[in-house]
Amino acid sequence: MRIGWVSLQDFRSYREVHWRPDPSLSILVGPNAAGKTNLLEGVAYLALLRSFRRAPDGVLVHRDAATGIVRGEVRRTDRSALIEIEIPRQGRKQVLLNGKRPARHSELSGALRVVTFLPDDLDLIKRGPGERRSYLDEVAYQVWPGAAAEQAQFERTLRQRNAFLKRGADDPVTWAVWDERLADSGARLVARRHQVVTALSGFLTDAYRDIAGKGRVEFVYRAMWTDRPEAGVEDLRADLHRALEASRRTDAERRITTVGPHRDDPNLLVDGRDARYEASQGEQRSLVLALRLAAHRVIREITGEEPVLLLDDVFSELDVDRAVALQAALPPSQTVVTTTALEHVPLEGAIFEVRGGEVVPR
Repeated sequence: MRIGWVSLQDFRSYREVHWRPDPSLSILVGPNAAGKTNLLEGVAYLALLRSFRRAPDGVLVHRDAATGIVRGEVRRTDRSALIEIEIPRQGRKQVLLNGKRPARHSELSGALRVVTFLPDDLDLIKRGPGERRSYLDEVAYQVWPGAAAEQAQFERTLRQRNAFLKRGADDPVTWAVWDERLADSGARLVARRHQVVTALSGFLTDAYRDIAGKGRVEFVYRAMWTDRPEAGVEDLRADLHRALEASRRTDAERRITTVGPHRDDPNLLVDGRDARYEASQGEQRSLVLALRLAAHRVIREITGEEPVLLLDDVFSELDVDRAVALQAALPPSQTVVTTTALEHVPLEGAIFEVRGGEVVPR
């Protein structure tokens, strides 16, 4: 799997750009604010259908435009696919796959797969559990065709139950309906997350040792509403339904859903220590690199395809030992690296200068 070309129109800082990355390794070099990360963000948007910086769709549109457009060709050995996305400043995005609007999320899943390495990845360790939940959901989305629909169903049901609570939650029949629907969608979501945790367990410690040299990593999924997150969907549905019924008084008082997968706490341990509070800065940095490498290995193992690697100014953040270790651990995927200075990147590939809204081969 590789990107043949990508085209951005009125996306972030770009009015219009068409770029053909190298099939193997591309290095985007330019000063800060030149648009390197914006170009990577456009590439990732083709796979994730959202900003890898968690930015709302509206802010991706160029300040002088009402709509941004991202297009790209994805090539495989036996076929190619064209992805086209129209992003309005307000309203819903429109997505076309090979010129047609997909009827289901599953038709888009796997059209392009990417793994990103970003300077902000330390948030996976240092910030709250929402970052780690998003990481698990992102891996699931790129591996299983049904995951995107399951995630969307849970989020939609949660919004509707919260809206019901804000209105006063005075109808017991309606309350029962939302509890049942949230228990069902929540159980499916957590079962999928635990599939990711299980898949990662076979790779995470190895990836960590590739970077740090030694150590043992565990990804522990904690949920306040069940003590068996590894259970099947039916058992999880029953546990969550009981928890939602038990929390009705609290939910009514706070007018928000207080238990469920949106409050779960996936946690990372290094040699049995909580990585957020007890790991050193070096251990944390090694761990976030290991999380990305392990995600790549999981996607490759399950789908049989190598995801595209996007490394945004990562090497400048690393000491020499970790930079060398990451270089050695990178898989043979199509890779795009950004940097402000070529001496920061211990890799050889096609070099492109990013300046003035243009991407120019050197």
